[in-house]
Amino acid sequence: MNQRRSITGFSNPTVKFLRSLREKKHRKASGKFLAEGLRLLTDARECGHLPEMLVMAERRDPHPLLDALEADVLRAGGEVIETSTDILGKITGKDNPQAVAGVFAEFDTSLAAIDRSTAKIWLVAQALRDPGNLGTMLRTGDAVGAGGLILIDDCADPFSVEAVRASMGAIFTQKVALARWEEFLPWLRGGPGQLVAASLRDAVDYRAAPYAAPCFLMVGNESRGLPEDYETACDLRVTMPMKGRADSLNAAVAGAVLAYEALARLD
Repeated sequence: MNQRRSITGFSNPTVKFLRSLREKKHRKASGKFLAEGLRLLTDARECGHLPEMLVMAERRDPHPLLDALEADVLRAGGEVIETSTDILGKITGKDNPQAVAGVFAEFDTSLAAIDRSTAKIWLVAQALRDPGNLGTMLRTGDAVGAGGLILIDDCADPFSVEAVRASMGAIFTQKVALARWEEFLPWLRGGPGQLVAASLRDAVDYRAAPYAAPCFLMVGNESRGLPEDYETACDLRVTMPMKGRADSLNAAVAGAVLAYEALARLD
């Protein structure tokens, strides 16, 4: 079994590699991403995902879950590193970092990896640019028992530190797929699936809509919404009443409202 090793220098190559994972180009080149926090890493472990590298602060409070995580990583042939809180902060980009972080291999994000029969609800986001919204949608998907999140066109990176953090561990419970619209639509039409758009165009009230499983609930870009031809291609367009001056909800909030309504109808 491997043993812990200690890193004390900011210029250490491993530290440089870990810091590089905060940038998309380096994540893509290495096929790795960074996650932080004992709760998140424990959720990953319980879902069958172990970090290939576990990084722990030297001065940390003891915890049985951390002991179990370390033992499993070492048993699986992974690497365990101890370092200072300052270095861990440089790695994660936070002034007050969590006491532990892990490096994971990125998942298969192809549509071929999606089995639509495994869930009644799937979330779809088009051109979602905010990693916080992306993480929130993953968290919503976990809450409603969705199968996963399909990201259409140019979205934020689901494996960014910000998105992973915002997902609160749902990155490990939800399937994630990346596709262009021209790839996604033929895939969807190749099997059962109702495509539902949050829309203002010829839409019905979301509380009176005839949802059908498997239901793919789609929201658009935070500022522009969905392109007209995308909405036209949907089986159903739904709208939520706005009682105030705002003309729309935040994209992730809209996705959550729709998901819970669909859940109530499909259960």
